[in-house]
Amino acid sequence: MKKLLFFMLFLVSIPILIINYFYTYRGVDIVTGFENNIIKKQENNVTIRVLNSNNEIKVLNIEDYLIGVVSSEVPVSFEKEALKAQAVASRTYALKQIEDNKDKNYDVTDNVLSQVYSTDDALKEKWGSNFDEYYNKIKTVVNETKGEFISYDNNPIFAFFFSTSNGTTEDNVNVFGADLPYLKPVDSSFDLDETNYVSTKEYTIDEFYNLLGIPVDDLEITNIKRSNSNRVLYLEINGVSFKGRELQKILSLKSNDFDIKEENNKIIITTKGYGHGVGMSQYGANALAKKNMGYQDILKYYYRGVEIKKL
Repeated sequence: MKKLLFFMLFLVSIPILIINYFYTYRGVDIVTGFENNIIKKQENNVTIRVLNSNNEIKVLNIEDYLIGVVSSEVPVSFEKEALKAQAVASRTYALKQIEDNKDKNYDVTDNVLSQVYSTDDALKEKWGSNFDEYYNKIKTVVNETKGEFISYDNNPIFAFFFSTSNGTTEDNVNVFGADLPYLKPVDSSFDLDETNYVSTKEYTIDEFYNLLGIPVDDLEITNIKRSNSNRVLYLEINGVSFKGRELQKILSLKSNDFDIKEENNKIIITTKGYGHGVGMSQYGANALAKKNMGYQDILKYYYRGVEIKKL
């Protein structure tokens, strides 16, 4: 009787052993965010939900998604180490968005509200006959950094990045509010040789005041407060207060390091840099790559006190 019972238990356990053999995987715990929420993802199979311009949600493997992001966020002509730095920064940004939006029906958009993502079809149209060459170049840098993300205090960081500095990056507290030790100003003067960081915009008198929603009058700029990186925090135009970032958006300026003057019945605004200025300067990263700096060192230069970890 005991032998029969043992044999029956053995038969019942066989399917369980088979299932465990073929389907066991190691879960990865990613602790992220200010509230230390936890995401559990199957190793090497992290997916991300992307909301596109047609209001459709596509679920993509994060590594495939990154090919479309890196291809859209920086020129394919960038140095390989700069492209790899972008891949790791974008992966880190995506992981943080996955965690922060886990109660929503999508994680990221495919535009500048998150980070720009292009489909293969869009890249074929963009690159034409160079598609295979360029696609394989980006795929290689993504694969060579597979699973890598930027960590601070064992948490994936807010890996903000932007196009071009005005010579210095910006303190996160002045842009996005949180006082984060890894997003403090660093010198980025070397990226100024990479691209034209100075730009100007002209407005008619009426255009300028209509955009600001204030009466037309002789231009008077007062009470200008700038950050340590020389970006405008706030100022008054003819007695009306504006935040620098607010004015940047209203007037579609490339950055909030700007000067305003009236000349020949026009308002002329000169800006330096391109983007919010927080985190990694993309053209700065390319300049450092040209100086033979590796992608991990580039990331550690712009995001201070961090580690590069792997899922």
